[in-house]
This record gives sequence, C-alpha cells and structure tokens, in this order.
Amino acid sequence: MTGDQTPQPPGGSGTPEAGEGWTALAYLIGGLVVWGCIGWLVDQWLDTDGLATGIGFLLGGAGGVYLVIRRLGTPS
Repeated sequence: MTGDQTPQPPGGSGTPEAGEGWTALAYLIGGLVVWGCIGWLVDQWLDTDGLATGIGFLLGGAGGVYLVIRRLGTPS
C-alpha cells in the first residue's frame, strides 16, 4: 500500500547514483574517440604522420574530463 512507505528526504542520501559512473566513462571514451577520429582525418588530409591524431586524443581527453566535472561536479 502507498501509506506503508517511509518518505525519502528531498535531497537524497548524498551518494552518487549507479548511472553516474557509466556517464563519466561514456564522456571520457566519447571524447577520445570523437576527437581522435577528427585528428586522424586531419592527419589524412594534411599528411602530418600522426601529430593531429595525438593532439585530437589530448583534446578529447581534456574535454571529457571537463564534461565529467561540469556534469557530475566535484565530490563533497
């Protein structure tokens, strides 16, 4: 019955949800893959022997970390 349940506090328990870890992992991998592929395409276009791919991976990793911090915040 609905009256038998104890009410939960509005702020939650303060623990991260299970999906937040998967979200963080998806941001990191997605950033690496997308920007790495963009860098690879630039390498093919300019014939730079992997330089743009490395820069793309670095930018993708940094962007992924930025999105994780912005979306999930810092732990308290």
